[in-house]
Amino acid sequence: MTEGTHSSQPAAGARVLSGMQPSGDSLHLGNYLGALIHWVRTQETYDAFFFIPDMHAITVPQDPEELRTRIRRTAAQYIAGGIDPDRSTLFVQSHVPEHAQLGWIMTCLTGMGEASRMAQFKDKSAKQGVDSAGVGLFTYPMLQAADILLYQPHGVPVGEDQKQHVELTRNLAQRFNHRFGETFRVPEPMIPADGARIYDLQNPGAKMSKSASSPNGVLNLLDTDKQIAKKIKSAVTDDGTEIRFDPETKPGVSNLLTIYSALTGRPVAEIEAEYQGRMYGHLKVDLADIAVERLRPVRDRAEQLLDDPAELDALLSKGAAKARQVASATLAEVYEKVGFLPAH
Repeated sequence: MTEGTHSSQPAAGARVLSGMQPSGDSLHLGNYLGALIHWVRTQETYDAFFFIPDMHAITVPQDPEELRTRIRRTAAQYIAGGIDPDRSTLFVQSHVPEHAQLGWIMTCLTGMGEASRMAQFKDKSAKQGVDSAGVGLFTYPMLQAADILLYQPHGVPVGEDQKQHVELTRNLAQRFNHRFGETFRVPEPMIPADGARIYDLQNPGAKMSKSASSPNGVLNLLDTDKQIAKKIKSAVTDDGTEIRFDPETKPGVSNLLTIYSALTGRPVAEIEAEYQGRMYGHLKVDLADIAVERLRPVRDRAEQLLDDPAELDALLSKGAAKARQVASATLAEVYEKVGFLPAH
């Protein structure tokens, strides 16, 4: 498929769907600036579905109690970051059994070679060895395709690194439609033009990640004010003293400028001009203050939600009921098309 296939964005009022794994105790600044703030914008004009893919989380070993805690913490941060459960459909993947049911259909449609070419399986299995990697790690892109296709979305807000998964979803939708008749809408990837790519504060050559080698490189949404300030002030910078956006020769400073711009909405060039002739320390001190002020309300709201887990669970249950209304209708049509007998 050519790039031109994805030139159009869905019309206002169309449905979109996206999610982030509950694989850490907190979302980090990259999740927030690269995804969550864009999701918040989409719910203004789209019929938005956002979910927590807990079934994907178990493709690697998890402590059950820790996983339960992380699911709630992720949900709380979605809401604290601006997702409105009354405006969007917010739910947990495992609360909607149709995901697993359609996932099996998608697995049966996918070729072994096609599945083995998925970048994340190649990367993760290379780290832990193919023989020790679980089958779920191999087949989860098919479950991800089911996650999307169940809701017949027009668009899928994703980062550039997830584009391959949307391509597989599109291919499987087209394959099913060709084999069994028009059933699935073929979704478009929605990659934000202004999506901020946030790098590790201690290793600006690597994307900020929950699996970072040093916790000091990752700015978490649930960090305290003191932790946020300390991590920014101790961020790795570059040779020389000039504050200039140059990712090739000044990756550390460029990352700080990107974060500054994303948190304030100011153009990088304007920030560069403001700090002309000043030292890295000035930039770090100011950015630390900005980050603390911006993230404090998100953390406080998330903690407030986590203080009442029963209310949070009720919100997620309500979202799952809304999601199942759509998912069950899609699955019923799929089961009929593939030749399964209806249950009575």
